[in-house]
Amino acid sequence: MRKRFRWQTAFMVFVAALVLGGMAAEPALSQQQQESQTQGTAPQPAQPAAPAPQVQPAAPAPPAQPAPAAEKPAAAEPKKVGDTLGLPGKIGQEVAKAPLGKEKGYIDPEAPRGAFGIPGAPRINYVVAILWAVWVGWIFSTVGAFGGIMAGVGHMTVLGLASYAKTFAKTAPGLNKALTDSVRTSNQFLVGLSALISTINYLKARTLAWPVGVVLALGSIAGAIFIPWITGGKVTFKQYQGWFGLFVFVVGAFLFYETTPAGQNKKKAAKEAAQAFAKAMKEKKDIAEQGIQFKSFSIVKSTFTFFGTEFHFNPIIIFIGGLVIAAISSFIGVGGGFLYVPFLTTFTGAPMYVVAGTSAMAVLLSMITSIASYITVAKAGMDWTLIGLELIGIFVGSMIGPRTQKYIPDIWLKRLFVVLALYVGLGYFSLGFFGKAWVPM
Repeated sequence: MRKRFRWQTAFMVFVAALVLGGMAAEPALSQQQQESQTQGTAPQPAQPAAPAPQVQPAAPAPPAQPAPAAEKPAAAEPKKVGDTLGLPGKIGQEVAKAPLGKEKGYIDPEAPRGAFGIPGAPRINYVVAILWAVWVGWIFSTVGAFGGIMAGVGHMTVLGLASYAKTFAKTAPGLNKALTDSVRTSNQFLVGLSALISTINYLKARTLAWPVGVVLALGSIAGAIFIPWITGGKVTFKQYQGWFGLFVFVVGAFLFYETTPAGQNKKKAAKEAAQAFAKAMKEKKDIAEQGIQFKSFSIVKSTFTFFGTEFHFNPIIIFIGGLVIAAISSFIGVGGGFLYVPFLTTFTGAPMYVVAGTSAMAVLLSMITSIASYITVAKAGMDWTLIGLELIGIFVGSMIGPRTQKYIPDIWLKRLFVVLALYVGLGYFSLGFFGKAWVPM
């Protein structure tokens, strides 16, 4: 019953994401004012020929009162940029539609070019970007999750893209939404490389439950295909931040329970495997000999072992879970590891050492699919210089992660994830839905 409840909860969150996608398409409604005029005439039989009363028909002059209404259109719309300024994709198209000017929410073609090549956009500090990418690579390859969320924090807050995109919420809503798609896709590039490196490292160490990973990845590919098609160009940055924070906050609360004594007692098999793994590391044994061993496979029950402990999973549940998680993570623009990790620990009972590698494999395939969908379907624009430099940092962090992860106790990995998830989730949830962060961001 507990598993069913958790699965139903995940499904409800997914439905909420789809509802948001539909709500994101905000039609502009125009209201027309109708004016009715009443004219009254007083008969004057004593002087029918007097022309003076006929001048009173000039009384229709009061209809000249609509003149103030005519003054409203006179407040001329600001001049549009009218040119893509050489910017490709959706960003270029929306820049051409943006108002021309020097104030916030306007585009000044003469301003120095910043992020995504947009004049007046934040100038990227590439040293900060690389260092942050190292952190993203380390946290993803160590915890097997949270890398995409940290990438999102970097792009939105550290590099200042969120505050910049929000200035166009009213003046150029199309550009606001195009930047949202670009940030979502940029996050996924970083996670994709980290997932690739982590997958290779975990395969070598034989701590990747590849039978689970294959089934999970198949579902993830399906889920990552249609979300960019449904929500591309329809989500404002404010909506994005709010839902970004909500998903992170909920998952952080869920993992907090798993770090409590009650939650830990339900993971006895995982504890035994983790303890055996830690003992082998202390004795410097070759863990590859006792790593993942695939025993049996069927459509409803499959089995693998890790350090002599058997773990069972239902391929159908894993496939559906991959589909739902990929849809949610693609909507938010992150890798999905922050959902894959609790999902896999719940439905396989495997320790974090196994879950991290398996999650990385699923994230890798879903990222490739989602990135391709955002670029081809939603026409998301990329800052390729920024992406290239960040990928260098991701590579460094991802190489360090697996080499330090094996020396950190399993429980502390989860606690680290919980602290980060609660803080980041609370901050963006309040910022997106209430307009003010409840914690320093």
